[in-house]
Amino acid sequence: MGKITVVGAGSWGTALSMVLADNDHEVRLWGHKKDQIDEVNQEHTNEKYLPGIKLPKSIKGYYLLEEALVGIDTIVLAVPTKAIREVLKNICSVIKTPLTVVHVSKGIEPDTFMRVSEIIEDEMPGHLLKDVVVLSGPSHAEEVSLRHPTTVTVSSKDLKAAEFVQDLFINQHFRVYTNPDIIGVEIGGALKNIIALAAGITDGLGYGDNAKAALITRGLAEIARLGMAMGANPLTFSGLTGIGDLIVTCTSVHSRNWRAGNMLGKGQNLDQVLENMGMVVEGVRTTKAAYQLANKLNVKMPITFALYDVLFNNKNAKDAVDSLMARGKTHEMEDLSNVLGERA
Repeated sequence: MGKITVVGAGSWGTALSMVLADNDHEVRLWGHKKDQIDEVNQEHTNEKYLPGIKLPKSIKGYYLLEEALVGIDTIVLAVPTKAIREVLKNICSVIKTPLTVVHVSKGIEPDTFMRVSEIIEDEMPGHLLKDVVVLSGPSHAEEVSLRHPTTVTVSSKDLKAAEFVQDLFINQHFRVYTNPDIIGVEIGGALKNIIALAAGITDGLGYGDNAKAALITRGLAEIARLGMAMGANPLTFSGLTGIGDLIVTCTSVHSRNWRAGNMLGKGQNLDQVLENMGMVVEGVRTTKAAYQLANKLNVKMPITFALYDVLFNNKNAKDAVDSLMARGKTHEMEDLSNVLGERA
């Protein structure tokens, strides 16, 4: 059995710690708040992030990073995308031997346009980084912590590394597939948060299933266009980290991106929404990055552009939806065919 440190004691990091503990690994859960870690160790709960859930007693909490990493060769990086560089700098300052890094964050860095695996490679010297593996897919932490059936994908440049992580996590409740397309897996996981924000807006405006179905379908087309322009395999977007993640994130109250969008649709501004959420809404930052990247690569992303105007240009949410509906007519497969033609 492995010795694994989960870096990030939010809902997702805690739920994945439970999966690993169920598989009899030695699990250390690091968080920067001492009172939260004391709760993990003494009460075996993490009520702020997973209310009502009892954690396995074998999970040991740490708030001193250097102690959490002693003797470890695998970490699960479960912190918000914007915090990854700082956390990695701290990790590199205390480790002496190379690590396998499993990241479960979903985002793209604005300005650099780096995916999370690229940020990790950028921050960690080669002698301290063994492998980078991404774990992604349709998975609410609340349901994983209840051991409800969940299926995800792992991906890496090295298939053996992906299979190693597959073996760490897979069990009767948590099924894990491998996918060699790390670009597509990361892009699908990141961009679905944009569409979930938009889906929440339409629900907040009181629109129905027709609008949500259209957003999910056309949102998937946008994700595929940008992903393919970056070198992803289009088939990835028909899988767990494409349509699968879109469905779960756009249709559930567990989704913080959907909830944030719902508040926007009901008239709150972005600052009010983020204050009320109290947690990171990855889709906001990713919308900025995708907007910049789509402009750079000349990729059509009308939903993303409309959402960008709502988030950063104070455009009224209903006006943004009306503008989307009033666009000029086109063939449903036109843009996808153009991208496929360019790649051929």
